[in-house]
Amino acid sequence: MTSHEIAQRDEQQAVATTTPGPAPTDGATALMQWAQEADLAYQMAQKLAATSFVPQSLRGKPGDITAAILAGAELGLKPMATLKSIDVIQGTPALRAHAMRAVVQKQGHEIELVESTATRCVMRGRRKGSETWQTVEWTIERAALMKLTEKAEWKKQPQNMLVARATGELCRLIASDALHGMAYVSEELEGTTHAEVVPAKAPLSVAALTAPTPQPQPAPADSGYSVQICNGEWDTDAAEDSVDWQPEPDQQ
Repeated sequence: MTSHEIAQRDEQQAVATTTPGPAPTDGATALMQWAQEADLAYQMAQKLAATSFVPQSLRGKPGDITAAILAGAELGLKPMATLKSIDVIQGTPALRAHAMRAVVQKQGHEIELVESTATRCVMRGRRKGSETWQTVEWTIERAALMKLTEKAEWKKQPQNMLVARATGELCRLIASDALHGMAYVSEELEGTTHAEVVPAKAPLSVAALTAPTPQPQPAPADSGYSVQICNGEWDTDAAEDSVDWQPEPDQQ
C-alpha cells in the first residue's frame, strides 16, 4: 500500500469517527428533560422534608414529596402549592377535594354546589362550552351502603366527606382529561378530610370554596360557615394540614 493510499484511509477513518450520530428524538429529549426535573425535585424534597411547610402525610418522605411535586407540575401547580394540594397514599398521588375543583375550574369547566348538609350533597357541573349540566348526589344512606359511615372521619365530619365524594365523582364525569391520571380525591382513598369549610346554605358556587383567602383570617361567628366539632373539641387531626381555615386561639 502506497503512502498516498494510507493517507486516504486515515482520512476516511477520521471522518467516520467525527461524523455526528442521529439527533435524539422528541421523546428522548422529553424524557431527558423529565429526568433532570425529577433530580431537581428530589434535591428540593430533601431540603423540605423536615419542614412544617410539608403536610404530615409527606413529612420526612423525600421520595413521596418528589412524586407529588412532579405530579403537580403536570397539573400546572407550583411546588409549594402542590404540597398543600396533593397527598401520596400508598404510593399513589391524589388531589385533595378543593384542589381537584380548582384544577377543573382552571380549565374553564363549571362546578356548582347546589345543596350541602350532613346527610346530603348535590353538586352539578358542565364542560367548557357545553350547555348540558351533569348532576351528582351523595347521601349518607349511599355512604352507609358502602360502609363509609363506619369510619371515624365520616362520624365526625359527614358534611365535608359528602362534599369530597361528590367532588371526585363530578370531576371524573365532566373533566377526567384535566386530572392527568389523578382521578380520585385523597379523601376518597384515605377516608379523611382536611377541615374544609363548607357553606351552611346553598346554592353557592364551589369557586367560593377554592378562592384564596388572607391568612390567618378565621371566619366570623355569624358568617354562616362552620367546621365540624366533635364533642365540643377542635378536631386537630383533621385540621392539621388544612389550608382553608385556621382555628380560633382557644381551640388550638
